Amino acid sequence: MLDPARTALVLVDLMDRIVALPLAPRGGTEVLSVAEKLADGFRAAGALVVLVRVERPGVAEQPPGSGLVPGLLRDGDVEIVKRTIGAFRGTGLDDRLRERGVTTLVLGGIATNLGVESTARAAADLGYDLVFVEDAMTALTEPEHDASVRLDFPRLGTVVTAGRVRFGDDGG
Repeated sequence: MLDPARTALVLVDLMDRIVALPLAPRGGTEVLSVAEKLADGFRAAGALVVLVRVERPGVAEQPPGSGLVPGLLRDGDVEIVKRTIGAFRGTGLDDRLRERGVTTLVLGGIATNLGVESTARAAADLGYDLVFVEDAMTALTEPEHDASVRLDFPRLGTVVTAGRVRFGDDGG
């Protein structure tokens, strides 16, 4: 059961150019659909939504499709721009979460074993409780996704599907 006042949804690298890649075990548009529904539920519950995107350091212009998928970012959401694999280093994310009293992160995005896992490992080191939404993430290959979900994530937190994400007042 999640407390919306202390929980944030963190969605990693849901950008056009990344969503469009050949991915497995599910396509980027499927992950995006699940992530959008999760974000809507978090917003309705009054919980924070954090959208992370990557920028390549040291280039004059980012590649086309480097912004968040249009319509994903809403008023009240936090956008984080990272320049490393994970979302914490040099972004101020930890400070922004702590000033809001967030202690639990619910994670999704692309790629499971890269941006999501790197963010999760840093979050675990910082003391956050972690929930991984398996059907709100995917990777470049199914074995990469499965290794994170089956081997690594259970050691860091709880793995669920989107249908199991519930807040305290709705029976979860």
